[in-house]
Amino acid sequence: MGRSIPTGSGQVLRLDKEHRPMRPPNVTLIRFHRYSAAALLIAFAGNCGIVCAQQKTAAEEKPKIRAITAFINLDRAQYKEQVADALKMLRRAQTTFESRGYQVQTIRIATQPFPEYMKGLTTEQAVTFFKEYDALAEKEKFAPSIGPAMLNAGDNVAQGELLGEILSHTKKINASLVVAGEDGVRWNAVGAAASVMKKLEETEHSQGNFRFAAIAMVPPVTPFFPAAYHTGFGHQFAIALESANVVAAALKDAKDLGMARQRLIDMLAASAFDIEHHAGRVDQETGWTYMGIDLSPAPSGDVSIGAAIENLTTQPVGMSGTLTAAATITAAIKNIKVKQTGYSGLMLPILEDKRLAQRWSEGHISIDALLSYSAVCGTGLDTIPLPGDISADQLSLIIGDMASLAVKWHKPLSARLLPVLGRGWGEMTDFDDPFLVNAKLQSLDIK
Repeated sequence: MGRSIPTGSGQVLRLDKEHRPMRPPNVTLIRFHRYSAAALLIAFAGNCGIVCAQQKTAAEEKPKIRAITAFINLDRAQYKEQVADALKMLRRAQTTFESRGYQVQTIRIATQPFPEYMKGLTTEQAVTFFKEYDALAEKEKFAPSIGPAMLNAGDNVAQGELLGEILSHTKKINASLVVAGEDGVRWNAVGAAASVMKKLEETEHSQGNFRFAAIAMVPPVTPFFPAAYHTGFGHQFAIALESANVVAAALKDAKDLGMARQRLIDMLAASAFDIEHHAGRVDQETGWTYMGIDLSPAPSGDVSIGAAIENLTTQPVGMSGTLTAAATITAAIKNIKVKQTGYSGLMLPILEDKRLAQRWSEGHISIDALLSYSAVCGTGLDTIPLPGDISADQLSLIIGDMASLAVKWHKPLSARLLPVLGRGWGEMTDFDDPFLVNAKLQSLDIK
């Protein structure tokens, strides 16, 4: 109906729609703008909430810095002064990162291959020197690596024998032995590495092998231990991350692999670029050259890369989908455009990760499965518990498989195998180290 308007004569004027006065166009426009502005504000608030939530998640899932590793060209005549100089830089870097909210777990010092600065010494003299170096590391609270034995093809296996003696008589020193290079697999070095592992099996709780690895195609200035070493002039540093928590957050509830990959790139890159920025400051302020960051998402106990993978696959690690998850994570890491060094792939250290140790104990994960994952991802065979009656020949076969894979795909891999003295398959390991999780020993025949 129309609207009625009384007139002065007492008549009533009835206005139908076509007789109603139109609102001025500017009034309609004003109302339109008001409603549009309100809608935009609501949309902006919603988007802000999403962004803020994402930023909050990223902040909550900031990675730890597993290690700041300095590389020095050690000279026996002045090693204490060299260590003091390196520690000055490392502690300054640690303070820099901690002031920005990053927890720094360890500071580390790695040298050139130890045979280079042990020339002319007897085995007894070399062991005495490294016992003193080990004591210095304990006193100054840094982790030491003395580089690899048998760096070059044709190096004498006596270097491996000396390394076994050094590690047997020290408690903190890390080292490695090179079993493959551009020339292919070096089978005499493979056998030498197996012999070192059998010797270190006899250390307390068989934990000496935690500080030793057979390495293949691993480049210099890798910050992760035991593989860390350099071949240049030193006075360099690199950074290793512990970021399994970031991976877990990125993969949780991802609708598909594309979303999982992009979320991981976005979340990990935010921290990686920030860390690189502050590393650059340390470089400029100290004169030590920054060599890059190893983005391998190392786990630690409850901070589990195994759980992160299961967030994506919704299956136990070792079941179908694990290899695809490994490839997805590694592809994301390789896509982050910071200066990278070391492995920069997926790490699956069985005894440093509670979920991985659980799946190993349940029989879901085997050595052959880990080697297949290594073809598309990170580091090889890491902290693998083995029965104590495994022979050196059997260890050589396992190390050889890892080395062959590294040569085939021209990628850095390593084998850190932990045979446990006096324990057989079906029994639990008995390690006494805060960084190791105990697990059930599996038969070597498991596939």
